[in-house]
Amino acid sequence: MTEQTSTSNRADSSLRFLFEEADIRGEIVQLDRAFTEVLAPHQYAPGVRRLLGEFLAAAVLLSTTLKFEGKLVLQARSQGQLPLLMVECSSELDIRGIARGAEQATAVDFGQLLADGQLAITIDPQRGQRYQGVVTLEGDSLATCLDSYFQQSEQLQTRLWLSCDGQRAAGMLTQQLPAQLVKDPEQRSAQWEHVYALASTVSDEELLQLYPAQLLHRLYHEDSLRLFEPRPVRCRCSCSRERCLAALMSLGAVEVEDILQEQGSVNMDCEFCTARYEFFREDLSEILEPPKDHTLH
Repeated sequence: MTEQTSTSNRADSSLRFLFEEADIRGEIVQLDRAFTEVLAPHQYAPGVRRLLGEFLAAAVLLSTTLKFEGKLVLQARSQGQLPLLMVECSSELDIRGIARGAEQATAVDFGQLLADGQLAITIDPQRGQRYQGVVTLEGDSLATCLDSYFQQSEQLQTRLWLSCDGQRAAGMLTQQLPAQLVKDPEQRSAQWEHVYALASTVSDEELLQLYPAQLLHRLYHEDSLRLFEPRPVRCRCSCSRERCLAALMSLGAVEVEDILQEQGSVNMDCEFCTARYEFFREDLSEILEPPKDHTLH
């Protein structure tokens, strides 16, 4: 196995790799500064920070399995200490995330934080139909729950390994591909078991601390791998004045006018990045004064 470029060692990136002699692909993501920037506007307890990091890493890994322009959303709702956790990853690998109602969430155990929970996996393409799958959060970790989801679906074998220490987050995915190089079912199964068995030996420390190329060499030095150019991952919120105006448009002129009369302006805060958007009467003319209908009767 050879490393294609020195940039394969870059943090805040996602690195794809292929097994040259098997129909199996993989991905390794490591989040450093991007994770810190997602956390920066909020004060989360250590257990929530770690869980949010795992969700972010998972969202990046899952988004790389899709061929689309748009975003992938992981949203967990539960009766546990954490009512809602949501992360997004765009096809450009821009990430954002939030834990809502986390003020009293002091647990570090996955089951306590997300007790009696459900995870919705939403694929929201810019063009085409929106798709959503739901999985019950019954395992002892997010990776275990996602593994169960893929095992129960009719998709090809897919496994994830996730880790976060509260400062950095990382993850690895392996996925079986449609038969092209190897047609024999028994040989395909043996190859998958080999790749999965070695991947299952990875430790949290290795995921978080080793450069992706180092980790792959440690796991698969006897296999022939092809490493691709890593893609950068960024913390970038998708909020904007335009989206806020669209939301206000849906409220209607009467409600917007009531807010203006009471407060003098309309303020909207982004839960994810805490950006504030302020709108005065002159900014809202399209809502308050819709175009007149000049249709002749």
